[in-house]
Formats: sequence, C-alpha cells, structure tokens
Amino acid sequence: MPESPKEGQNFDAQLAVENIAAGTEKQPDVNVQDDYEASKAFSTSEIDQTSEGSGAAEAATAPKQKLPEPEATTLVSEPTSDPEQYREMAKDVNPRL
Repeated sequence: MPESPKEGQNFDAQLAVENIAAGTEKQPDVNVQDDYEASKAFSTSEIDQTSEGSGAAEAATAPKQKLPEPEATTLVSEPTSDPEQYREMAKDVNPRL
C-alpha cells in the first residue's frame, strides 16, 4: 500500500510518463476550458430541457404514500409555580412518566 497518494499511480500512468519523457509518445494537449464547455452538453438529458422533463422529475420524486397535513397546535399557559402542571406537561411529552 503506498504511503502517499503520489505513490499510488498505476502502471499505465507510470509507463505513459516514462514514454513521454523518452520522446516515444506525444504529450497530450489539454484544454480545460474546452473540456468544461463540452461537458455541459452532457450535464442534462434531452427530456430535462423540455417542459415534459419537469413533470417527469416531479413524478419521480413524488412521495409514494399520501402524507397527512400536520395539525396546528396552540398552547396557552399562564405563568404559575404549580409543580403538578409541569408533571402533566411532561406526561404529554413522554406518556411513560
């Protein structure tokens, strides 16, 4: 197991480096900007570029079961120092108490 990532090159990469250094293989020309622009063409499918794509995406990500709407709750509590009220409130949160 190599100790550093630089030592982890595979045999093909090492052979290519040696061949380029020896002059038996031409160094590849890399144009990052052109490669990036070309990759944009593959970033979305043809259906995603139409209005039909948004419908397909919605259908694919829609929940399988109908989820109930959460109920709105309002708590009205007058400030008191009665410990029994706190015990009742704790039972609402954890019925095992």
